[in-house]
Amino acid sequence: MDKQKRANLWRYQAEAGVLKERVIIITGATGGIGRALALAAARLGATVILVDKIMGALEALYDEIEAAGGPPPMIYPVDMVGATREDYATMANALEAHFGRLDGLVNNAGWIGAYTPMAHYDMKLYHEVMMVNLHAPFMLTQAMLPLLETARDPSVVFSTHRHDAAYSGAYGIAKAGLESMMKILADEYDIESPIRFNGVDPGIVNTAMRRLNFPGEDWSQHPDPADVIAPYLYFLGPASRGVTGVNCTRDTDS
Repeated sequence: MDKQKRANLWRYQAEAGVLKERVIIITGATGGIGRALALAAARLGATVILVDKIMGALEALYDEIEAAGGPPPMIYPVDMVGATREDYATMANALEAHFGRLDGLVNNAGWIGAYTPMAHYDMKLYHEVMMVNLHAPFMLTQAMLPLLETARDPSVVFSTHRHDAAYSGAYGIAKAGLESMMKILADEYDIESPIRFNGVDPGIVNTAMRRLNFPGEDWSQHPDPADVIAPYLYFLGPASRGVTGVNCTRDTDS
């Protein structure tokens, strides 16, 4: 996909009902991009599996989706710092029993941890940040591949973020690895495969995580989460059939 086509994805307009009857996991569902995407996907007809760690926030989002008339979502609380391969296998078994398939997976959950020079980076923090941003998406995706293979038009989307700058530490390392994971999977499951794998790098967005880590910024200069989800909706829907291995980057494409 050339640069102009990628640029057009940031202006993609999803048709009403385009995700009808699709079952889609969204991690990091209760805040920022995850929340905006969960609301939009439900509005377009998807049954969304809301994955995050705080039950109260998950329940509030469930109520909001239901009040808006979307299909009733499913809540699945997971703390990605400590979740194991067996936990994700249990999740896959539960979804198979309930739905029999999985149409979409958005590996969106992310955690910066701290901006710290490499020389002083705490190793416990390093392992936790790597777990949330890289190892958990690997384990979750691996667990869900058999379910995705049973779907008619399955799609996996990764929230990437090129952030290999000073002090980005484990977060920057993990996000680089996440983009590589997407490309490796796209290569393994080539264009003849039923599953496509793509990424979205939304750049700097006005989220709670950004405000926490950069309290002195003028946050109004950054887009809100709802303004950067168009490529996700494109990749999750039928319009992206045959498109795989693409990383859509707002800072360079739009």
